Formats: sequence, C-alpha cells, structure tokens
Amino acid sequence: MGLYDLWLDFRERCLTSPAFHKFALDFPLTRPIVRKRQSEVFDFVSGFVYSQILYACVKLGLLHHEKVKGRGATLAELCEVTGLGADEMYRLARGAASMRILQERHDRFRLGDLGAALSQNEGACAMILHHDALYKDMIDPIAMLSQGRKETNLSRYWDYALNIDPTQVSEEEVAEYSNLMSASQQDVSEEVIASFEFGNFNQMLDIGGGQGTFATNVARYCPELEVGVFDLPSVVKKGKQRQQTGQTDPRINFTGGSFFEDELPKGADLLTLIRILHDHDDEPARKIIEAAYAALGPGGTLLIAEPMCTGGHAGRISDAYFNFYLYAMGSGRPRKPEELQSMLKAAGFAYAERKSTRSPFTCSIIIAQK
Repeated sequence: MGLYDLWLDFRERCLTSPAFHKFALDFPLTRPIVRKRQSEVFDFVSGFVYSQILYACVKLGLLHHEKVKGRGATLAELCEVTGLGADEMYRLARGAASMRILQERHDRFRLGDLGAALSQNEGACAMILHHDALYKDMIDPIAMLSQGRKETNLSRYWDYALNIDPTQVSEEEVAEYSNLMSASQQDVSEEVIASFEFGNFNQMLDIGGGQGTFATNVARYCPELEVGVFDLPSVVKKGKQRQQTGQTDPRINFTGGSFFEDELPKGADLLTLIRILHDHDDEPARKIIEAAYAALGPGGTLLIAEPMCTGGHAGRISDAYFNFYLYAMGSGRPRKPEELQSMLKAAGFAYAERKSTRSPFTCSIIIAQK
C-alpha cells in the first residue's frame, strides 16, 4: 500500500465522521469547501430536474423566440409564447434563470449567458430534444442494468444503427438518425479541424460520414484536398440530395456500402472515423479498424475522433453520460485511448498516438499510421 492509498484511507475516515463534518463546517477556513461539496452533491440529486427544465425551454422554443432575445419578455408574454399559465411559466422561468438559461431583469426574462450560447448550437439543441427516449430508460437504471441489453426506448430510436442488415435499411428509417448526427457534427468538425493538419494529405475518405457534414467542413477548410464519404446507400442518397440543394460540398464523392460487408474504397491517404467506433462493441469496432487498415496504402493515416475515457474534467462525459447512453442504445462503449491504440496496433498499424484537442468534452483524437 502506497502513501496515496494511506491518504485515501485517512480522507475517508474524516469524511465519514460526523464530528469532523461539524468541525469543518464551523471552521471558517474549511467552511467554503464543505459548502461547495454540499452543492455538488445536491446537483447530483437535482440533475434530472435541471435536465428537464432545459428540455422544456428548448422544446417550447424559448431560446430562439424573438420576444426573449434582446431586452427579454414579460411573464405575460412568455405565457403567450408557451401556452402555460402564469404560475407555471413563472416556475419554469425562475428555474431556467437559476441555471443561467434565462436571466431575470426588471421583471423581464431574457437569455442568460448559457442560454444565449446554446441558442446558437443547433446540434446541442437537437440532442436535448431527443433525450426524452434516454430519460424514459433511465427512470429505473437498476432494472435496465439488471435485464442486460434488451430493447429500450433509445434502442428503438436508433434501430438503424443496430439493424442486422444495415444495407437494407430504408431512407425513412435512417432519416431521423442521420439528420441528428448531421446537426450535432458541427462542434466536432470544428474541434478536429483546429487540431489536425489536413493540408498534409491528398485524398480523404470519411468512413461512416453520413450526409457529409464533416467532409463538407474539411473540404471548405482545405479546398485542395480531395474528399469522399462512405456510408450506407440510403444515407448516401440523402447526402447527394443535400449536394443538389447546396448544403453539402459539390466536390464530395459519395460511395454507398457497409463497412462490415464491403471493402472500403482505396486510394485515400487519410481515412477518418468521426464518432463511429464508440457506437460499436469491441468485435465490430475491430472489424472497422481492420477494414480501414486494408483500404490504406503504406504510410497512410487513420484519424479517430470521438469521446474517450480520458479522465480529468471530461471524465463525466465519457464514464457517466456516454457509458449509460450507449448501453441504453444497445451498442458500443466509450474507450480509453490506450484501448484504441491496442486495437490499432493489433490490426497492423505501425504506431498510434493520442493528439491533444482544445476541448476533450467534445472529442479526443488518435492518429494511426500504416
């Protein structure tokens, strides 16, 4: 047993002692620490209520309504916007103000700093609205975990991702999933582009690239790079439709297929897996990595970007949120960078290293070279 273990034992004895707790709360120098811990514990207890207040604000359109922007809206105006009664609207507005979603000033409610930032994040708002399926499953987490991976509200939402023969999924079945992934891809795209030099490559293929949101952002950032997307035929069809309306870069070459059944197109010296591997269990994830290795020529590079178990401040995102989200979805798990590096080396990659990003809350990056 090391010194740190001894310290942990001592800390536990102190924190589980009512006498020590009373002393720490009475003593001026330790009182702020105790209050902070009390607040953190209460946030755990209240977290579901907080999430539902946020959901209500997004669902009711408060973050985007013209009456809320600028100088804000009166309680009567908010009632008119939402259809809620005065007492009910006041409770929601006050709750949102305590969370800095709204801000109360001179009997008016306007956007708070967090609400203003969130109002411009289309992907985050889309994710918040779809979370009602996850919350239904999490009402009884013990029951969900005790039953093993069975059908859940969230897994029904993601039927496309879990379909036995994904090449046979209809365009209607993938529409909701694909649109959500496209909307939520913007923040990840910006993070990856800021953290990786795409100008060093000639041709990129985005594996599982959906409707081409990430590929479009890269193509616009690095116009000399030849860019392609590989995804299910029904998803590729939507990507081509978006090209016709100018929502997707016209230079992107879309190829339909399944990375489990078909060979990936060859010729690219850079392959990307953006939020793909963590959606799959270990064996399917290994198959995707092996398919990428087979498609690359000597010296080719694979870029993986997704939430990872990196510890630190981002730990709750991976170890709490994504662990349960992916379990309820029925497939995948967040992995430590070391686990992914081991899988990459087992597939034959010469080396794999983690690359730092500005915001590990958004994603972490691993670069591997054949």
